Amino acid sequence: MSTEAKKILVLHTSDNETFEIEEAVVLQSQTIKHMVEDECAGNAIPLPNVTSKTLSKVLEYCKKHAEDSGEGSEKALEAWDADFVKFDTDTLYDVIMAANYLNIESLLDLTCQRVADMIKGRTPEEIRKTFNIKNDFSPEEEEEVRRENQWAFE
Repeated sequence: MSTEAKKILVLHTSDNETFEIEEAVVLQSQTIKHMVEDECAGNAIPLPNVTSKTLSKVLEYCKKHAEDSGEGSEKALEAWDADFVKFDTDTLYDVIMAANYLNIESLLDLTCQRVADMIKGRTPEEIRKTFNIKNDFSPEEEEEVRRENQWAFE
């Protein structure tokens, strides 16, 4: 048993929530890692672009990946990731934005792959419905786009 105390970092979200988390967990974020290395962390690390709801999801991911980073657990971690990323579209968008802001490449890749999987094999109308995207093309403009990009609709 290690008697060495684990260093705790304090993260302060945009909605004024505070999270105390082990440094080893949050250093998966290259943004936070660089702040710590450059001694910019201070008492608390402000995260003005991340809400507490989103940060709790990001930290859940980081904790799991920090705990299960050993050899032989790759398949179990992939299964956990596949289940973890089943968010509603709003939460998925928020986690993508947070992963990008915090520069957590593995989480960004995972969430963007989820979006790609949600789009794959769907028609433009189905994609618009899934992501609540308004069609701002007139019927004539849409027909022109379809003609110019025939290969995409095959």
